[in-house]
Amino acid sequence: MRHDGRSGDEMRAVSLERGVSKYAEGSCLVKFGNTHVLCTASLEERVPPWLRGGGAGWVTAEYGMLPRATKERMRREASAGKQSGRTQEIQRLIGRSLRAIVDREALGERQISVDCDVIQADGGTRTAAITGAWVALSDCITHMKNAGMIMGNPLTDHVAAISCGIVEGRPVLDLDYAEDSSAHTDANFVMTGAGTIVEVQGTAEGVPFTRDELNALLDLASAGIAQLVELQKMTVA
Repeated sequence: MRHDGRSGDEMRAVSLERGVSKYAEGSCLVKFGNTHVLCTASLEERVPPWLRGGGAGWVTAEYGMLPRATKERMRREASAGKQSGRTQEIQRLIGRSLRAIVDREALGERQISVDCDVIQADGGTRTAAITGAWVALSDCITHMKNAGMIMGNPLTDHVAAISCGIVEGRPVLDLDYAEDSSAHTDANFVMTGAGTIVEVQGTAEGVPFTRDELNALLDLASAGIAQLVELQKMTVA
C-alpha cells in the first residue's frame, strides 16, 4: 500500500465539473485528489497572423499557478515580468495535446484559447490540466455548433494525461506531491481515447530506469487514461 492507502494501479479521486465559468464558452474544474485546476476555453474570431488566409483555425493554451496554490506563497509571474521556463513548457504541452485531436480546418479561421489555472497543487498539475482542458474545449466546440458557426465536429478524439513513477522500487500510477518529490523515476503520459500516444515525458531521478520499467509505466498509464476518457465521456454526455 502507498502512503495514502492506494494500490499501485489506483488513481486519486478524480472529478470533472463543467460550466463553472459564467462567461467562458467552455469551462471545467478538474480535481485529481488535492490538485485542483480551473480550465476555461475562450473563442476568438481570429487566428495568429501567420495563419491568416489559410482557412484553418488554431488551439492554444496558457497555464499558471495562483500564488497560494502551494504550501508557501509564490510570487505572481506577471509581477516578475516573465514566465518561468516550467510554465512555458507546460502550456506548450497542453496546446500540443489539444491540437492532436482537433481538425483545425473544421474550426475555420478561429482561435480557441484554453487557460489552465492551478488553484491548488499536490502533484500532477499538467496532467490534470490536459484532462480538464479537453472538457472545456469540447463545450466550447458545442457552443460553436449550437450557434451555427461550424458544421460537423472538429474534435477527432478524446485526450487525457496521467503521471506515473517508480516509487520505492515499484511502478505506481498518479503520483501526488509526496511521491513525486521522492520518485526514482517520474513520467507523464498523454494519450488519446483510441490509445495512441501524444507525448511521453520520462526522467530518472538518480537511478536510471529499465525498458521493462518503462513498459510497466506505460501499461499503468494506458489503463489510467482509459478511465479518464470514460469519465470525460460521462461528463459531456
